[in-house]
Amino acid sequence: MSTDPIRVLLADDHPVVRAGLRAVLETEPGIEVVAEAATAEDAVARAAESDIDVVVMDLQFGRGRMSGAAATAAITARPGAPHVVIVTTYGTDADTLPAIEAGATGYLLKDAPPEELAAAIRTAASGRTTLAPAVADRLVHRLRAPGTSLTGREVEVLGLVAEGLSNHRIAERLHLTEGTVKSHLARIYTKLGVESRTAAVASATELGYIRR
Repeated sequence: MSTDPIRVLLADDHPVVRAGLRAVLETEPGIEVVAEAATAEDAVARAAESDIDVVVMDLQFGRGRMSGAAATAAITARPGAPHVVIVTTYGTDADTLPAIEAGATGYLLKDAPPEELAAAIRTAASGRTTLAPAVADRLVHRLRAPGTSLTGREVEVLGLVAEGLSNHRIAERLHLTEGTVKSHLARIYTKLGVESRTAAVASATELGYIRR
């Protein structure tokens, strides 16, 4: 078995968070923080170099910047790419599904104990997956009851409803017809057992599909 340390890139736009993650990981044997990135774009560029094994990635990097999910997709698309572990405050389906679909190997919330972060990095380095318990529970529910769970597109539509966008604006944003948006909303209402946009947003927020 290799005795080389797991080389980690920390990607987060908050210097205090990066410093905290570094402080935690520097106490862990076999893990070495070799680089930091303050933007998702910098993380993509730095991860392309051959000395990174695992990227610890935030999801949000400020308005107008590349998201952590987009950066994850760009990183994992390359041959021999490092694995990506998402560490974020957001645990809704609107956040987790795009990140996992983008190729994230792990997904933790920032309130996870330090030992869980170190374990997730070691697990990711070996090519296996670690998910926060709440995230894993919802994914299992989606698999067991696909007919009652919102699809990724339905979550996306409902997230825009929560932002106050009209059906017309949602259609423009997602490059759909208004009729398709209305069909998505009808299925959302049925699945959530509601009859209005306001009730759908409230129910979806309570169930962890979207965040306000």
